[in-house]
Amino acid sequence: MVKRAIHSHDPRGQPMKIVIGVLRTLGIIVLALALLAGVFLGYTLTRAFPQTRGTVRLSGLDGRVEILRDANGIPHLYADTAHDLFLAQGFVHAQDRFWQMDFWRHTTAGRLSELVGDSQVETDVFLRTIGWRRVAEQEYARADAEMKAVLDAYAEGVNAYIASRTYADLGLEYSALALVGFNPARKPEPWSPVDSLAWAKAMAWDLGGNLDDEIYRANLYQALGAEKAGQFLVDPPGDHPVIVPDPALGRLDLDAVRARIDAARALFGNGFGDQRRGLGSNNWVIGGGRTDTGQPLLANDPHLAIQMPAIWYLVGLHCRTVTAACPYDVVGYSLAGDPGVIIGHNARIAWGVTNVNPDVQDLFIEKINPANPNQYEVNGQWVDMTLVRETIQVLGGDPVEVTVRYTRNGPIISEAYGDAQALFANAVTVNGTPLDANYALALRWTALEPGDIFRAVIHINRARNWDEFRAALRDWTVPSQNFVYADVDGNIGYQMPSHVPIRAQGDGSLPVPGWTDDYQWTGYIPFDELPYAFNPPQGYIATANQPVVGPEYPYLITATGFDMGYRGRRINELIQAAGALSMDDIAAIQGDNKNLGAEELLPALLALRFDDPGLARAQAELRDWDFQMHMDSRPAAIYAAFQAALTRNTFYDDIPEAQWPGAGDETWVRFRALLADPQNAWWDDAATPGVEARDDILRRSLADGVAYLQETLGGEMDHWTWGRLHTSTFNNRVFGSAAWPAPVRALFNRGPYATSGGTSIVNATGYNILRAEPFAVTSVPSMRQIIDMTDFDRMRVIHTTGQSGHPFHAHYIDFADKWRHIEFVTLPFTEAAVRAAAVDALTLTP
Repeated sequence: MVKRAIHSHDPRGQPMKIVIGVLRTLGIIVLALALLAGVFLGYTLTRAFPQTRGTVRLSGLDGRVEILRDANGIPHLYADTAHDLFLAQGFVHAQDRFWQMDFWRHTTAGRLSELVGDSQVETDVFLRTIGWRRVAEQEYARADAEMKAVLDAYAEGVNAYIASRTYADLGLEYSALALVGFNPARKPEPWSPVDSLAWAKAMAWDLGGNLDDEIYRANLYQALGAEKAGQFLVDPPGDHPVIVPDPALGRLDLDAVRARIDAARALFGNGFGDQRRGLGSNNWVIGGGRTDTGQPLLANDPHLAIQMPAIWYLVGLHCRTVTAACPYDVVGYSLAGDPGVIIGHNARIAWGVTNVNPDVQDLFIEKINPANPNQYEVNGQWVDMTLVRETIQVLGGDPVEVTVRYTRNGPIISEAYGDAQALFANAVTVNGTPLDANYALALRWTALEPGDIFRAVIHINRARNWDEFRAALRDWTVPSQNFVYADVDGNIGYQMPSHVPIRAQGDGSLPVPGWTDDYQWTGYIPFDELPYAFNPPQGYIATANQPVVGPEYPYLITATGFDMGYRGRRINELIQAAGALSMDDIAAIQGDNKNLGAEELLPALLALRFDDPGLARAQAELRDWDFQMHMDSRPAAIYAAFQAALTRNTFYDDIPEAQWPGAGDETWVRFRALLADPQNAWWDDAATPGVEARDDILRRSLADGVAYLQETLGGEMDHWTWGRLHTSTFNNRVFGSAAWPAPVRALFNRGPYATSGGTSIVNATGYNILRAEPFAVTSVPSMRQIIDMTDFDRMRVIHTTGQSGHPFHAHYIDFADKWRHIEFVTLPFTEAAVRAAAVDALTLTP
């Protein structure tokens, strides 16, 4: 029986065994495929990660270079020659940020269509028209031997890294671009010195927006008329501080110059403001008499558009022995794609920058010959334009031919720039001239004239004192910056450099006739007459894009571009209220979230009575608020929603949509005046039959704000916080667009992160209420630094994302939490401290 049982055969069990066997085999295959897919995915995601240890042989080096990286991925480079130092800087920039560099060079050259296809043709047409790369080519041709040597060495280092690699080896983005037909298996084109120079033009464009301001004002005057537009446009309040109360004026005929400025202002009237800001900066330097060390402290946080990766890259550049031939020993913030350190310190001096925003762009209305569109009028004569023909290569499409037309004032942009096209489409009349087919707009801009900005950068990097620092800034022609300075001898200073035009007449606030010489530029403010200060009596200097000087200054810097001064006022208040300031005190000022606009606006709202329980509770929350826009604050969320609604309810019924204001400092200044006039016509809602007054609009706006919060954050007020509305999402400049599939976007973008601060606040995390997500962060303190002149090894630094531009790298997003919580990492300077902090060492050898 037992034997029979063992050998018995049950035909019903055989199919089950087969199924089990098949499933096992399939499972093994699926597991194997999953493992292979994981390996392939891991390889794809990490293949661009750089080598940071060991030895790499590079031809062209003079000697051995050490690259020491700390736990945050910050490299310090040690070399024996300047050539090797800048070559190594190009090498490490390419290691960590080549996609960013390559995207920027395609942008500045008007070649984005080569990367992503026909969606960027219009952008490329404009960029070819504006001609950044053409100017960069002129700059390289005129550069002196020293500057060419620096740029050439940097390009040599970039090319040493990329020469043996394909696009896919240099960045995950190129593999993703295969979705639109890009071939990531190709070798990248070599880097050139012109690629480095062109990026400075893009930065100048980012930091100088008067072109848009002129168009904005022209449209506004057309829509509202001169009287109402004049009421709407505002100047910085007179009770806010300027940067340099007593600037050096030099030997000038002040009465004659003042008369020219008064005549210019009379031509168009006073009170021009700009459309919408967000980009700005803070910096300040505190003399030793106000610090806990008895020596200066210097702080800086430039405000730029939020992006991924961060715009800044931290680096140390060290000649092993500092000599006249190799004079560099400098650390701080660099731009991937460019040699040198833009903001930081060397062994003797430290510096920081904020944007001046002078008016260095003018739109000239050119009169076109009806019989020949390539001629324009100059003083009664038809003159031939200069024609430049460009070919735009389009990924997956046919090339696009472009003809750029130049007048004596610059390129004709009215056919390529959307906002300028709208002036013609709307038949706007400017200065008595109806813009139609007989006219065109040309742009004159200081950045379209060859300059020597990187000569300035390199000379700042090795300057040893105030005189050498100022001498270096003579070459800083654009973009204009507020430079603050400190040195180890205890001195502090301020200098505004750059070319700021002097106009025959006009104040640059509106487009002007170009067919006569009446509005031409006659020169630039002489460098020695630009505002500066050295060891001022107040013992500190603070800049936050507010007016540089008061009305006594004899030149016009801008009629329209200055910040309204709330950040500057708050920084001054905090510095003046403090005792001996420490680095911790400076960090607290950088992270200050106080909303001065709320302090001015809320008393009128708090004086009202609300019968609705929900509105009464919202009002009570605001009554107990300290005006700080902390990410975990409930009243901050309520105020932001209320103030956005108040802006819409007050202005949007009277102003065309294209000119709607945001909720920043200019709107704060408008409310300053309107709150004192409860019956002002601006309060009335043009869409209703009745006549509304101030309190009606205040009530409606609180109700609208609370309704928005209920819809967006839920009905339970206890769960409302500012950080749930005000979030930072770091988007790749290409793959941040919703046009890409969500899984692709997820590869590159990071966030959202709850964020403190807000528009026109010292912790300047700007937002734009005109967007679909009205409180999402659009501009940020792109970096922060605090420098102690007694101990450079204590330098505190942070930027927004991380040192690496490679998604999934350990240093891709490791700075974000520190950045949003106003925390820092230490950037050592002395060789002993650098070596003690190093976790990776890579040696480059000839």
